[in-house]
Amino acid sequence: MRTIGLLGGMSWESSIEYERIINTEVRDRLGGANAADLLIRSYNFHEIERQQMAGEWEAMGALLAEDAGKLEAAGADVIVLCTNTMHKVADHIEKALTTADFIHLGDTTADAVNAAGVTTVGLLGTRYTMEQNFYRDRLTDNGLTVLVPDEPDRTAVHDIIFEELVQGVVSPASKAIYLEVVERLAARGATGIIAGCTEIELLISDQDVDMPYFPTAALHAIAAVDAALRTDAATSDQEGNSDEEQ
Repeated sequence: MRTIGLLGGMSWESSIEYERIINTEVRDRLGGANAADLLIRSYNFHEIERQQMAGEWEAMGALLAEDAGKLEAAGADVIVLCTNTMHKVADHIEKALTTADFIHLGDTTADAVNAAGVTTVGLLGTRYTMEQNFYRDRLTDNGLTVLVPDEPDRTAVHDIIFEELVQGVVSPASKAIYLEVVERLAARGATGIIAGCTEIELLISDQDVDMPYFPTAALHAIAAVDAALRTDAATSDQEGNSDEEQ
């Protein structure tokens, strides 16, 4: 099993979900007491939020790149950034790595949407994710049409993330607001919904949405497990072929 390095803690509410999904998936696949081999760098999200609001993206990119390098040096073979918004600086991380694989959340999400046969998706997330190009372009480059909520829906979606979800508050009233936003996106032509902030999965699930729903944290975590177990599978196949030849 290859070691997974998690750049998380943005917020830790979603990082815990990454750990839970990854470890559950490894146990389900390998059985017994198996769990993932993880290295974790968690952050004080209060400081990250301050830097986001101040537009200090270069500083955050440098921090994440440095920490990704530390995870790689500590033995991580796969690096996962446990947040959609901070993929704005994903290129900093990719440039910092020499041996570890970086799994881009946007690609993982686009692959899942395309596999489901959906071509037009509604994107929910932070204001940065919904309004800026770094994430939407990754999806459109993979052949998707991306719709984001109109105002004031964008503000409502963003505020609920920062004022409630990252603080562990899951409100039925906020869930109702999100589902109304989903309905308006569907009326504009969306045939699938991307939970483009990892905390959104704490609020709404696929059972709440009457169309294909793409929970990015879960998809990303499963992709990390795929990558972590891929080498073991390849090694087993090679050993099996060698035995047959003998």
